Amino acid sequence: HNKDHILSNGHLNPIVDSSLQIPNSTTLERNRKMYSNPIIPGFNPDPSLIRVNNDFFLVTSTFEYVPGAPIYHSTDLIQWKLIGHALTRPSQLQIHTPEPGGGVWATTLRYHKGVFYILAASFERYRPQDDDRVWPRGFYVKTGNIWDSDSWSDPVYFDQVGFDPDGVPETDMRQIFWDDDDTAYLSTTYRKIHRTPGKPIKDFAIHISTVDLETGNATSTPRLIRESSSGVAEGSHIFKRGKYYYLFTAEGGTESGHCEWVNRSETGPFGPWELGPNNPLWRNGVNDEVQNTGHADLVTDVNGQWWAVLLGVRPVQRDGYWEESVFGRETFLVPLAWENDWPVLNGGGKITLHYGGPQLYQFQHPVEWRDDFASSTLQLGWYRKNTPVKKDYSLTTRPNYLRLHGNPYTLSIPTCPTLFLRKQTHRFCTWETSLSFSPTSPNTEAGTVLWLNYFTYSSIGIRLSPGAEPESNDSHSKKRIIRFRHVSGEAIDMDLSTVSNEVTLVIACGDEYKFGFREEEEQEEGESFTSSSTSTSASNTSPGITWLGSISNKDMVEAPLPVGALFTGMMLGLYAFGDRESCLVPADFGHAEFRSNDYY
Repeated sequence: HNKDHILSNGHLNPIVDSSLQIPNSTTLERNRKMYSNPIIPGFNPDPSLIRVNNDFFLVTSTFEYVPGAPIYHSTDLIQWKLIGHALTRPSQLQIHTPEPGGGVWATTLRYHKGVFYILAASFERYRPQDDDRVWPRGFYVKTGNIWDSDSWSDPVYFDQVGFDPDGVPETDMRQIFWDDDDTAYLSTTYRKIHRTPGKPIKDFAIHISTVDLETGNATSTPRLIRESSSGVAEGSHIFKRGKYYYLFTAEGGTESGHCEWVNRSETGPFGPWELGPNNPLWRNGVNDEVQNTGHADLVTDVNGQWWAVLLGVRPVQRDGYWEESVFGRETFLVPLAWENDWPVLNGGGKITLHYGGPQLYQFQHPVEWRDDFASSTLQLGWYRKNTPVKKDYSLTTRPNYLRLHGNPYTLSIPTCPTLFLRKQTHRFCTWETSLSFSPTSPNTEAGTVLWLNYFTYSSIGIRLSPGAEPESNDSHSKKRIIRFRHVSGEAIDMDLSTVSNEVTLVIACGDEYKFGFREEEEQEEGESFTSSSTSTSASNTSPGITWLGSISNKDMVEAPLPVGALFTGMMLGLYAFGDRESCLVPADFGHAEFRSNDYY
């Protein structure tokens, strides 16, 4: 095999004529065309990607949500489509009561001899406030058909603990994981055994060992290969180009100090490692339009051009300060060149929203999305908080409705409630659903929610009036209310005029989140629903919507967390629950949609 081949993270590139040169930063600048970041908006951190022939595949982190390991596909690095998930069943992933920020961190996607591999690790306990963590035992799953989510194997667990697992490529760059003698390497991050004396830092460092991939068993003692003066070195990816191995690491933590470093070695994955001359490779600060950037992975396109994907956040400048992004950490793309056998990302410049690169173009991610629940299976992109212990929904019992059977856990309980979520990807948009729910207990509720975690959410839902008598035959004794719950826990109730009519629930997203509803008139056969209420809010711009309350973006994203960490982004969803009792009647949702904002 020609050792001058260039790795595309698991794909054997065509042999390149020796007269051709890898683009450097000068030739790259001449061929720049504008495109926009992020390439995958919304809660999509820690991207890892490969190319197989003309197809790019990319995976991001899901933390406490299932299905895990979302897989995106593209043919041009700009337009990406969700095609499935690798972790879809309880035999692969059990997440039950993790803190916010627990669960699956920083998956790595690789390809070898016709087989796709995803390496992952899941935190069962993550309590940084008390410096209390259980280091996860990583694992991999594999498939020969990345388009089929059901085809991914059950996990093979590693002996080496740590998060952000990565496999190491062959020295001749044919494939991933195996060296010339078929040795497989695994690098992960965990706390140094011998901590830095007198320094109150995390001491999270990169360790590497050899492993038997068939069993996951370690075949060597882990060796520390990279630590950081910041106290955090993570997100390791090791590549080989020419005679050098390259170790890329995310350092400084995933907040404002986040950045990317590179080392290289002529010897092998165990080192010794030579520190790059221009570390960090770039640095975005606290006053830039893109912040917290790092955690890069590399790929080449069919023309031999190198690219990196990485995470970043998009804060909003308001009243002289930067307000934290509601989207959390998203996936960004930057071009990469080589100078003196060292990587240069974006010419060493800062990561920006509007960007240049060869053969690329502008693409506007559509706002509109809708699910009418007409299929017997859920559309891709719905997520559950934690692994459900039983099926609590149906798409067939009442056709064209999502029927939820609310379980006995409220939204503020760490375990899995009856809750279905989707990622917010646009700042200005409207989230809407229609709900039929006639509760028989004042301890049950169904509705729609703005969600960050079980400490931080705001909702609007249907409940039985506190003074109702559901066993009575008198319809006035079965009165319903609509309740808006603020993230602070305060609630606003308003009476509904009917005991069974469908209710449309709306969350208008923008500079704040506004919560409203419309009670529909009884539907005659062949007729559409019409409104039976009028707005009581002067801010209403759409007839029929009654606004109950609002919450600022700042209050949502900056709400304090007593435990865990905010590694995710804003989601919106549908729920039904009982407080220590199940819902004896189902909640039927007629549709869910994002659309361009009607209310700003």
